[in-house]
Amino acid sequence: MSIAGTMALVDTAFDDDAIARCSATIREHSKSFSMASRLLPQPARDEAVVLYAWCRYADDAVDEAPPGMAGAALARLEAELDSIYAGEPQSDPVLAAFQQLVQRRNIPKLYPAELVAGMRMDVEDTRYPDEETLLLYCYRVASTVGLMMCHIMGLRRTDALHQAAHLGVAMQITNICRDVAEDWGRGRRYLPADLVVREGLRPAPEAPVGGAELPDVTLRPFARVIVALLDRADGFYRSAHGGFMALPWQSALACEAAGRIYRDIGRVIAAQDHDPSAGRAWTTKGRKLWLAARALASTAAGIPRRIWLRLRGRGIAPPTTVLSFADMNRLGALPLPPPTDRELDR
Repeated sequence: MSIAGTMALVDTAFDDDAIARCSATIREHSKSFSMASRLLPQPARDEAVVLYAWCRYADDAVDEAPPGMAGAALARLEAELDSIYAGEPQSDPVLAAFQQLVQRRNIPKLYPAELVAGMRMDVEDTRYPDEETLLLYCYRVASTVGLMMCHIMGLRRTDALHQAAHLGVAMQITNICRDVAEDWGRGRRYLPADLVVREGLRPAPEAPVGGAELPDVTLRPFARVIVALLDRADGFYRSAHGGFMALPWQSALACEAAGRIYRDIGRVIAAQDHDPSAGRAWTTKGRKLWLAARALASTAAGIPRRIWLRLRGRGIAPPTTVLSFADMNRLGALPLPPPTDRELDR
């Protein structure tokens, strides 16, 4: 769908105190995202930390709500979004900076609203009967962030929005596969019920409210589901890789580095025999630096084509359409091929 009802764009500088607070948030809560964001050019770097800070603000508002008050926290987030998009003054520095970002980059309201809807799925204990429901959740809590980043970084072609959404799905599936035991302890089971049943557990067990350790009977079936989901995530990672050429080179480098680092978590999970009780999988700092270097080499190899595309007039601009979940290409196991020259000329 096209972006309608655009706001008057502003390009004033962010408040220094707001940027400092947003930067501290990203350093504290996401070392991988913080590392990748440092590869972005200015002003995209500041805009990325503002976006991350708002996402963290929203997440904390729900996770840290008193018992029984998560629904009220979600309602407050929805009201704040209405206020932000109405252009009303914001007293909180994170909300004020996010409003400025929304106005500066014309970020569609659908994306942050869908992110909040994904948080509501957690609060309302939504069951995940099949992959489609899981993909909806991944789109809401992860793809929407990538789609907002597209407004910050700009694209050469609008169809690359699908590949940006695929990167978000892939990374969220990786998170889910890494955190099976931790999520179970929080009373959540994201593994789709149809896959769990296929692997021999009938019916698919739901995580107990109040949390508990994973029962031994679930370990091998859950491990096989993790194998299937990581394979599905690999399809989305491959598809996402085909979209990096649509980004400015520094943004492409940051996104490819982030994707490689997250995908590497799957390698660690496999080394643990996909055992959900084996402990949290993580990538060492040295490994992250090596993966970032590989992303740099890959990006550098594409410089001649980037020059050619620029000479052909394929410039970088914010997206002019909105990608909803209903419109997102969900054939992640079948990577989208790079566009042909004819398609680029359309």
